[in-house]
Amino acid sequence: MASRLLAKAAFYEGKWSQAFPFFGAERRGAPVMAFTRISSRPIRLRSQIYHPDVLVLVDPMFLGSSDVFEGLKAGATVVANTPRDPEELSVPEEVGRVATVDATGLALRLGLKVAGLPVPNTAMVGAVAKATGLAEIGSVESAIRDTLSGRGVEVNLSAAREGFDTVKVWEPGT
Repeated sequence: MASRLLAKAAFYEGKWSQAFPFFGAERRGAPVMAFTRISSRPIRLRSQIYHPDVLVLVDPMFLGSSDVFEGLKAGATVVANTPRDPEELSVPEEVGRVATVDATGLALRLGLKVAGLPVPNTAMVGAVAKATGLAEIGSVESAIRDTLSGRGVEVNLSAAREGFDTVKVWEPGT
């Protein structure tokens, strides 16, 4: 869902975008990868992304795995769901920007849960938008309004805005 929301927000700004998930075991709580491409030109490639410019870690458990950084481009941005400061994360030296946001804490505080589990997706989309500049927060909010329905819209808007406002960004070497 986060991947689709970010792609839609970029589309609203006149960019070309695509988003698609890659599922392993299809069960709630299983690890999922999703890919988003955003460009100022038409996108003709439709495959997994093997050398990303941006890596988003929605589940903090992946911070302990060095495999997660495999293929990351030099100068890439890493956005992680963690209450830790970006300077505290162990990332490869070629990473150009590290951003952290406590998206799980935001989801819990706002009551964003499904089956009792926190849902940090919209807080992460807000954080990614700010950390990367790929979309403005107004476009993210429009994407949420147009994609989600019911009582959850307002709380997801709040989560995205708080993710945007509270993300901490660090550029190693600056």
